[in-house]
Amino acid sequence: MPETAANAPETPGGTVTDIPAAALESVRDLTGVMITTGRLVLTAPSPADVDAIYRICQDPAIQRYTTVPSPYEYEHARDFVEKVVPVWAKEGSNAVFGFYHATSGQLLGMIGLHGISGPEAKNGAMAEIGYWTAPEARRQGYTVEAVRAICRWGFAQLGLERIEWIAFDGNEGSRAVAVKAGFTVEGKLRSRWVHRGERHDGWIGSLLPGDPIPR
Repeated sequence: MPETAANAPETPGGTVTDIPAAALESVRDLTGVMITTGRLVLTAPSPADVDAIYRICQDPAIQRYTTVPSPYEYEHARDFVEKVVPVWAKEGSNAVFGFYHATSGQLLGMIGLHGISGPEAKNGAMAEIGYWTAPEARRQGYTVEAVRAICRWGFAQLGLERIEWIAFDGNEGSRAVAVKAGFTVEGKLRSRWVHRGERHDGWIGSLLPGDPIPR
């Protein structure tokens, strides 16, 4: 488990836990990472969040535009929290966080950098961002704030050279968040996915280390 710095460094996106040099090898343990912003705390979900995740993932928009199982059962939420996220963190393959209101502690959504690769990979250090937001937390800027913070962290702490945003064609909410966070929408991926038994187009965008990330 990475140690938490006694005086965590300040970054433009907030305060993050430091990652020891040993964890920056091709296999990096991301367990215990925390990112804070003005209104949010980003940290791995805990068993206390299972009920909320199960409830939120019943939302029709989340089931339509993400790859969560459908129907979404309670066991899916529990396995995600207790098995999937910890394994991903230990492997360093996916950095998944709940984003919580810094004052109330309410779970507002989930966000992650997925398919993390290092500089030794064929296409270098990259990841794909993904997120969903609880219906009651939408249109308040929380997701944009979380996206900006995790991208700054990914560039600064993981050395990423490109972060991709990919969404189903028609997911205007996700697109609006990505654009506000500084992503450039690059185009359409025709017939990119089979989702719920149907083939769908997608959108793709990117954020690079030199791109401005709005405040």
